[in-house]
Amino acid sequence: MPITILSQGRNVEPWVKALKEKRPDLDLRVYPEDQPREEITFALAWGHPLGAFRQYPNLTCISSLGAGVDHILKDPDIPEQVQIARIKDEDLTTDMANFTMALVLNHLRDLHTYKAAEETQTWKPLRYKRNADVTVGVMGIGTLGSAVAQRLSSIGLRVTGWANSAKQIEGIGMYAGAGELDAFLNAADVLICLLPLTPDTANILNKENLLKLPKGAFLINVARGEHLVEENLLELLETGHLSGASLDVFREEPLPESHPFWSHPKINVTPHIASVTNPESAVDQILENYDRNQRGEEPLNLVSRTRGY
Repeated sequence: MPITILSQGRNVEPWVKALKEKRPDLDLRVYPEDQPREEITFALAWGHPLGAFRQYPNLTCISSLGAGVDHILKDPDIPEQVQIARIKDEDLTTDMANFTMALVLNHLRDLHTYKAAEETQTWKPLRYKRNADVTVGVMGIGTLGSAVAQRLSSIGLRVTGWANSAKQIEGIGMYAGAGELDAFLNAADVLICLLPLTPDTANILNKENLLKLPKGAFLINVARGEHLVEENLLELLETGHLSGASLDVFREEPLPESHPFWSHPKINVTPHIASVTNPESAVDQILENYDRNQRGEEPLNLVSRTRGY
């Protein structure tokens, strides 16, 4: 049975190449040149055209081409019986841990400030905090969040984590549920958002919650742009409650040229590159799920539509 790939705005050729190199006889198709669609039971997707899956009457499984699945779950036309899977990839996890560590250290050592000072040839050494004196709070302790928390802890930072349900990670102070969110936020000198995007987590980085952070706290968002209420961030940077932010994800991508984040002196912008799935390392997992699908078995990393991850 064939596999089809549906993606808007992403070059799928690396995926085609990796899949065909691993399994040369695979019947691999790419939307919209993937007729007849009645033959297709398994699809790969990232940013697919909403409503497109109505055209696949025998579809039984959709695999995201990344760790996130909000881009699939927001499509109301996917039948309930279609299973949805996501990718858990070691390279993806390592890349995220390395990137967030770099952002935290960039903030603690004021590298962004020194880069700006180069333009005016300003020589002004700044006092800095040592790792042991800083608490980093990680919102979202899934595969990526756990790896980030452990990496930051390994370089001597105090690290706490917050999740929807109770979890235990050695060396990490854990908080769980709505009842412990305030205490988690109150202690975080640096807040990193790695939550899945669900109806419960959308807009969670709002003024009410950000005000619970200590004065001078720093925000890092590497999850989804819809987690952040942008005007609230700008307001709290203006008042000085927050010292700055590093943002890798945005409500509209690419970030519009006129957006105030581009020119804000306290905001670092990166173009959604914190961690990108490597087709070569993820292809075995995809093919395993394709084979499971053909045998009528449950895929690896099955997503709960109720939880949203």
